[in-house]
Amino acid sequence: MSRLVRARLRALVCRARAARRQAVLRRDAGMVTSEYAMGIVAAVAFAVVLYKVVTSGAVSAELQGIVKKALDARM
Repeated sequence: MSRLVRARLRALVCRARAARRQAVLRRDAGMVTSEYAMGIVAAVAFAVVLYKVVTSGAVSAELQGIVKKALDARM
């Protein structure tokens, strides 16, 4: 192969690799708005469930008992 053909082939391969890298970067750029919205809805739903569990009577009494025990402990 002549030098010119090798140089052109090398340039073509480099451009193809760069184009592939750019396509991957564009494809994995981040979440779209709908994915953010679903993530926020899931986080809020989890927070509501956690709040309901923590403020329920049984859990609240247990947490208060744990705190009282910890504060009454001798050091």
